[in-house]
Amino acid sequence: MPRPLVMGVLNVTPDSFSDGGRYVSPAAALRHGRALVSAGADVVDVGGESTRPGAAPVPEAEELQRVLPVVSGLAGEVRVSIDTQKPAVAAAAVDAGASLVNDVSASLAEVAATAGAGWVAMHRRGTPANMDALTDYDDLVGEVRRFLAARLAWGRSLGLTEIWVDPGFGFAKNAAQNLELLARLDELVADGAPVLVGTSRKRFLGTVSARPGEPVPGPDDRVEPSLATAVAAMLAGAAMVRVHDVAAVAQAARLLDDRLVAEPR
Repeated sequence: MPRPLVMGVLNVTPDSFSDGGRYVSPAAALRHGRALVSAGADVVDVGGESTRPGAAPVPEAEELQRVLPVVSGLAGEVRVSIDTQKPAVAAAAVDAGASLVNDVSASLAEVAATAGAGWVAMHRRGTPANMDALTDYDDLVGEVRRFLAARLAWGRSLGLTEIWVDPGFGFAKNAAQNLELLARLDELVADGAPVLVGTSRKRFLGTVSARPGEPVPGPDDRVEPSLATAVAAMLAGAAMVRVHDVAAVAQAARLLDDRLVAEPR
């Protein structure tokens, strides 16, 4: 890849932490998906179930109803990934045109292999219901690396040729741990698999960027720290960043294009 790729977030959910409820209708979702492409997204990540802390599970039939019209509508215009934990949703979305399974459960390698799709394996502990209570690590970075290395080996044993690893920012990690992961991301990159990073608008960015005595900024007011962490991740070697604010991050990614450095205009 000549530059880091940009994955645009498209939540077709009523309860996602940042943009829940904005794109629940297929028409609104398709408009936003196309806007993400126009802004520079290389991949559009369609999700029909929130994984924010405390989020309730969504029935399989409802998740399918949410995502399939959007996946099929965008598949001919941009690479589409499906953000899901459910095997049936992943398989149906690939049938509808998705070519990447973005798997926060790191359990769908067999589904991706059978469907002929790429696979993203993410590190987390627990579920949205309890993950905020599971942040006690003896060796955070070491555990994340060992977990992802095992998932990578599993995926390769199944014949998968496109496997991404995601350290899982915000998933069973507190603010200090997220910052440690970001500061040491080059260690994960050095393990060899392409790394996907998703810090965009997450709660820890509000926590660390809040000014003394002022409220913690909400999701829509975390654009600047989101951009800063996306750039830091790309400079550390992340091969793709998952973001809400595609236009700004896409411009930053272009600055890191190896061809631009080799052949300045």
